[in-house]
Amino acid sequence: MTSAVSENPSTGRMPAEERRVLASTLVGTSIEWYDFFIYAQAAGLVLAPLFLAPIAEESPGFAQVISFATIGISFLFRPLGAIVAGHLGDKLGRKKMLVFTLIMMGLSTSLIGILPTYAAIGVAAPILLILLRILQGFSAGGEWGGAALMAVEHAPRGRRGLFGAFPQIGVPVGMILATSTLWVLTSSMSPEAFLEWGWRIPFLLSIVLIAVGYMIRRAVDESPVFEDLQRRRKEASAPLRRLFKNNSKQVILTAIIFIANNAAGYLLIAFFATYAVTALGMDRPPVLLATTLASFGWLIFTLWGGHLSDRLGRIRTFQIGYIALAVWAVPMWFLIDTANILWYFVALFVMTFALGLSYGPQAALYAEMFPANVRYSGVSIGYALGAILGGAFAPTIAELLLNRFEAAWTIGVYIAVASVISLIGVSLVKETKDVDLFS
Repeated sequence: MTSAVSENPSTGRMPAEERRVLASTLVGTSIEWYDFFIYAQAAGLVLAPLFLAPIAEESPGFAQVISFATIGISFLFRPLGAIVAGHLGDKLGRKKMLVFTLIMMGLSTSLIGILPTYAAIGVAAPILLILLRILQGFSAGGEWGGAALMAVEHAPRGRRGLFGAFPQIGVPVGMILATSTLWVLTSSMSPEAFLEWGWRIPFLLSIVLIAVGYMIRRAVDESPVFEDLQRRRKEASAPLRRLFKNNSKQVILTAIIFIANNAAGYLLIAFFATYAVTALGMDRPPVLLATTLASFGWLIFTLWGGHLSDRLGRIRTFQIGYIALAVWAVPMWFLIDTANILWYFVALFVMTFALGLSYGPQAALYAEMFPANVRYSGVSIGYALGAILGGAFAPTIAELLLNRFEAAWTIGVYIAVASVISLIGVSLVKETKDVDLFS
């Protein structure tokens, strides 16, 4: 089968359609993850006293644990979103599901911005908050797989790792947008004003971002691999049944591979800033600024990780990333515990090197592990399961470890163990670089 895209790296300017695809996957995932991260940051900063008021008054620490747990609840519904979006994406197309998940995530995020607190409507407030989190989780479960496949399946052979890194850098870009927005707000208003109404602004801004993302994604052509499948329609008649019959091992391995990266990533997203402010007594604005700046390292190293995997291979790049994460997981806490903003930044920035190399190649690796007719379902479900095992309750586990042992380095042990598990998982996969995506 002749590829619908160039099989060799372009020696001239990138074709317009490839530029649109990369822009679509980057902008779309950035907006999706901005929505997701705004909630994660808010869970660490303000949601406990606003939506769990009675518990927060009696036991602030326990209320914070519950607040972090609401992050994890949405992860439990990612597999459902992955199953639905993956099944429909393999039958109806990648593009339609990308638009659908983007709109769903944006609406649920915006509604959180107008949600009454416990003081206004009592116990209905946390219930509605959890329902909106479920919708966020459902849409996130289907988002990543579609974005990853649109990028990788449009990529020329030999550049899939680099192309696949573009939806990946949507994670650090989304975090930069979320954290910088909170930094501007917390720096420009009093803590009382932020707690009363300022926290709602980042959620409401999602409306504008979703409109931009929708227009960009509508302009992108369908994946050439899916179009080829449409011409061979009988081979894609039952993607879910075919997936679990023939590719269960790949689904399990993709989940294991993602555990450590997702766990460490969600500590960066939701836990580090909260720990620095509440446990170490550091000022919130500089901590948010340092976290934002460190996220640029995540962006750079993720893009480089995708590019590096086109040279070294997906497996070798992942292995370097996970070994680095296992080695750095414990020492970084001793830098953070100095309560010095410079060492706090260094600790996070160095960790982003490991995160980038174990995240940049992911889209290409996952796409290459599954045949075309079950690829959307396979990568989405594996990613969603890995997120449950990894990041879903990582901030909650970190908070529990901190409360139990009163030593932050124990959280590093948890991440190091997870890194070893994911390292073993990726080492069990045969190198996939440059396999035929049309088969």
